[in-house]
Amino acid sequence: MKKLLVIIIVLLVAVLMTQTVPDKKAHKEAMMEAVKEYINEEAEEKFGDNVLTGIGKSVVVKTIEVVLNTKLKVDDYYLFNTTHVRLNGENKVLSLGIFGKVITFDKEMLRENLEAAAKAKEEEAEEKAAAKASAKELKRLEKEKKKREKQLKKEERKREKEARKEAKRREKEARKAAEKAEKD
Repeated sequence: MKKLLVIIIVLLVAVLMTQTVPDKKAHKEAMMEAVKEYINEEAEEKFGDNVLTGIGKSVVVKTIEVVLNTKLKVDDYYLFNTTHVRLNGENKVLSLGIFGKVITFDKEMLRENLEAAAKAKEEEAEEKAAAKASAKELKRLEKEKKKREKQLKKEERKREKEARKEAKRREKEARKAAEKAEKD
């Protein structure tokens, strides 16, 4: 009888867990609350509480919200779920959802992940800037090459024109010499 009761309780808990698994929206809201709390603490600690800090905090929060909307993935394990983001080719677990609650991990992990995300974004921006500069340099070199080719063609045409002029002049002199020789 005890075994049956234990099995029934385990099954009821399992059914309760499957019915109370939080959705992605709940995870995102919990993450945003943790992010806001973290950002508020960091901003007040480093910059104090003023209008510029408030504007900066709102920009950072909005940026993180956009990143979470696009990068946050939910892994559903039926009895519970977790969320993660992919940073530098590695999945970072950010929260656990169980019994209708979302548990976000400690602020240190959040700090590391936010710094890693910021660093990855900065590196991506640097790579884009380098690629853009490289493309610009390549375009400049191509333009310079075309300009040199055009200049060489122009010089070649000029030499050919001068050579034709010289040939005509020599031909004229030869005719004059032939005419003079005939007269003499």
